Amino acid sequence: MGENLVIVESPAKAKTIEKFLGKGFVVKSSFGHIRDLAKKDFGVDIKNQYKPIYIVPEDKKKIVSELKKFTKSAKLIWLASDEDREGEAIAWHLSEVLGLTEENTRRIVFHEITKNAIRNAVDNPRKINYNVVQAQQARRVLDRLVGFKLSPLLWRKIKPSLSAGRVQSVAVRLLVEKEREILNFKTSSSFKVSAIFSFEDSDGKKVEIKAELSRRLKNLIEAQGFLRQCGQASYEIVRLETKSLKRSPAPPFTTSTLQQEAGRKLGFSVAQTMSVAQKLYEAGKITYMRTDSVNLSSLALNTVKKVIEGEFGSKYHQFRKYQTKTKGAQEAHEAIRPTYIENKDIDGPAAGVRLYNLIWKRTMASQMSNAEIEKTIATISISNMSDVFTATGEVIKFDGFLKLYSVTTDEDIENGSKTILPPLREGEKLNYEMITASEKFTQPPFRYSEASLVKKMEELGIGRPSTYAPTISTIQNRGYVVKEHLDGNERDIIVYELTEDKIRESKKREKYGREKSKLVPTDIGMVVNDFLIEHFKSIMDYNFTALVEKEFDEIAAGNLEWVKMIDTFYSDFHVRVEKTLKESEKTTGERVLGVDPDSGEEVLVKVGRYGPLAQLGKVREDYKPRFASLRKNQRIETISLEEALDLFKLPREIGDFEKNSMIVAISKYGPYIRHDGKFYSLTKQDDPLSINSERAIEIINTKRKEDSKKEIKIFSENKNLRILNGRWGPYISYEKKNYKIPKNYNPEELSLKDCLSIIANSKNKKSGKRKS
Repeated sequence: MGENLVIVESPAKAKTIEKFLGKGFVVKSSFGHIRDLAKKDFGVDIKNQYKPIYIVPEDKKKIVSELKKFTKSAKLIWLASDEDREGEAIAWHLSEVLGLTEENTRRIVFHEITKNAIRNAVDNPRKINYNVVQAQQARRVLDRLVGFKLSPLLWRKIKPSLSAGRVQSVAVRLLVEKEREILNFKTSSSFKVSAIFSFEDSDGKKVEIKAELSRRLKNLIEAQGFLRQCGQASYEIVRLETKSLKRSPAPPFTTSTLQQEAGRKLGFSVAQTMSVAQKLYEAGKITYMRTDSVNLSSLALNTVKKVIEGEFGSKYHQFRKYQTKTKGAQEAHEAIRPTYIENKDIDGPAAGVRLYNLIWKRTMASQMSNAEIEKTIATISISNMSDVFTATGEVIKFDGFLKLYSVTTDEDIENGSKTILPPLREGEKLNYEMITASEKFTQPPFRYSEASLVKKMEELGIGRPSTYAPTISTIQNRGYVVKEHLDGNERDIIVYELTEDKIRESKKREKYGREKSKLVPTDIGMVVNDFLIEHFKSIMDYNFTALVEKEFDEIAAGNLEWVKMIDTFYSDFHVRVEKTLKESEKTTGERVLGVDPDSGEEVLVKVGRYGPLAQLGKVREDYKPRFASLRKNQRIETISLEEALDLFKLPREIGDFEKNSMIVAISKYGPYIRHDGKFYSLTKQDDPLSINSERAIEIINTKRKEDSKKEIKIFSENKNLRILNGRWGPYISYEKKNYKIPKNYNPEELSLKDCLSIIANSKNKKSGKRKS
């Protein structure tokens, strides 16, 4: 084995580290070893290193004994897991399980996988920091207490398969409150006045400028009156203000800001960003990607300076030392940066190249000069009114860091670019070309995207860099939240145009409420949120979550005992859980909509066992209620009585085709047509309440045509067995199960006997695997 055994978490990290260590060092991945054993001996294929591994106790003993063989043949064991709390806990667990002693164990940490960083870590080993381990233990225990106690409570009081968590439930609360803020928003209209003025410059050339009225007009009567006066007025530039502005670059990336910017600039989800960043880190391309710090090392700062001065000139460099301002920041790492800053580009998968490029630009820009901008504001008087028009423009005098990089915000996405004004002078007489009064409606707040939710969680101190991605993934996987594109709606707006002293009225169609990749809480998410807030207000309080994070910090610093912290929390929490279990009623989010005019029965909506539904009538001895699932775009809080009654019109028969009836209905997966024992999904454009037989036949034939392309071979002697072409290649479909075709077979030449043999062999392999 060698004198020195280095243990890290992942195979990729092990491979990169090994090339920087000299002879006498052997690098092993604890996860990689478990993965290989799991696949070889237990038939478990673990592809995702973050997926929990559940192995029966007897098999765990075997894995541990195999790992111990490596440690016994080495004089020194170097535990090189990550530098954060999770990494420290991994090092401690390895030490405990493998029976390591302080004499033969060294703990080393580094926040970048480079030769210098690793050699420096080996030259300066330390002991396991048990305070940090206990802080991580406290987090795990507290989160499990909350999850294991609240989740079964939700099963009994709402519906099965639900879950709750200290961080995830508070994240859902943020989304629910935002959604209700949008639902309760009252829209009002006003008129925005904009104008195009012209004048002749010194060369006699006609020049135009755009300006806006400094206030909004309340209604159409005021707008009409204002434009009539404008037609009789003269205009003059009465004041010119020029301001010199400086715009500073953003700090280097932290975990949170990387997730936000990758979402806005690259369209990455939070989980995708962290997955790609993990691979870049393990390949030695970037520093550690879970950090709150915006600090850069002296070596990094000097390298950045050389690159900036070499590529852009010395005037583009400005030394900066950033301070971390995030609420509850804990990590002692550097900011996220390239390990070799002089490398502007890297090779590899496209996603990795794009993310690296973003990190490189942000790191460089953080040490570049301010951008110098000249902002000009022209005030234009109206001769017969006290109101004024304002024209604003910006000119970049020195681009500074903008030469390389600019930060994107949600507001930037919504707003257009800045206007550049031509040379102007005070006293200039202007002619109006056109003055427009357009009806504008107030807009509700924007829903959270993954990036903006991370930003809000960070502001409130909810979670840590390592928890943002799994939290957002969890609340979507649990069905509390969906990420979707909202198409919005259309409405008419009134527009008045004043040209050549004449006012013309027109109507235009405006699209509003359109949002892309936004997180929207589901009905079940709202019901669970309301239940938890009613019965566990302290757990759902934003300040509680932030306070707990501070207590974890105190434990890590050695100022608080983790067992006492847990005991203080659990004593009150346990009592509250037991009380809620006994006293609270089952919650369904029920909302009564009114009475069905035909039957006189009450109509209500609620969450049922299989999701949100509408109910017609209540259970009585002489009456059995009717139920109908809500459609995908319908909500318990907003559905109307008429919309709910329409649901009971389904299923409906719309005609016959090939001597079989066509029935339109809705399931939890959406609207569909049932014909001859088969199901055909409707498109988004098809309304199940109005679709006719001609359109239904078209949908059926289209689906048949698509299915025929999938069929490679069918057998007349056994219609249940088919050879199909799927997304991942040819496969056998038999009795509603799929079987992979081995590579040494030609799918088109397979006989029925061959297929049944492949199926039998596949079943034997599965039954031979040990339970894991």
